[in-house]
Amino acid sequence: MLETVRYEGAYPTRVRAEESVICVLAAFGRQLPDGERALLAARLPAEAARLLAAAPGEPLTGQEFVQELTVRTGGTPATTRWDTSTVLTLVGQLAGSDVLTRVLTQLPPGYALLFGRAELAQVARQRREDTALPTVHAHRTARLTPKSTYPSVGAKVATAGR
Repeated sequence: MLETVRYEGAYPTRVRAEESVICVLAAFGRQLPDGERALLAARLPAEAARLLAAAPGEPLTGQEFVQELTVRTGGTPATTRWDTSTVLTLVGQLAGSDVLTRVLTQLPPGYALLFGRAELAQVARQRREDTALPTVHAHRTARLTPKSTYPSVGAKVATAGR
């Protein structure tokens, strides 16, 4: 995993890649509910899985997560975003689409982009929360204006020159 992070993140040394993995995964573990943490850890190498063991903390959006990590590491926002995205993109690949989707639906907005995905988790979360969506009833029909109330194209052309 470290060599992949080193290559994908263009880190100059294995030590620098390892620092990123440790910081990102330890902080990310605090964002995960217990069930999703265990599910994700089962898909990662043992060393990476142990880093997720942190107790859950205050839920943060993806942006807040990166900001907090920036403060903890003393890096710049751009570097921290790069580190986070490099590590979490690989975590998502190792986890697989089904597990990653489940994890993302349990997180606040903003994490999908850190995993290299479009922010579709909000849609899935909203669907879960709105399970009792109103159905369209037969009496709800669109009110259409009859065609005869619209001027014809020919009438517009004929009056345009006046």
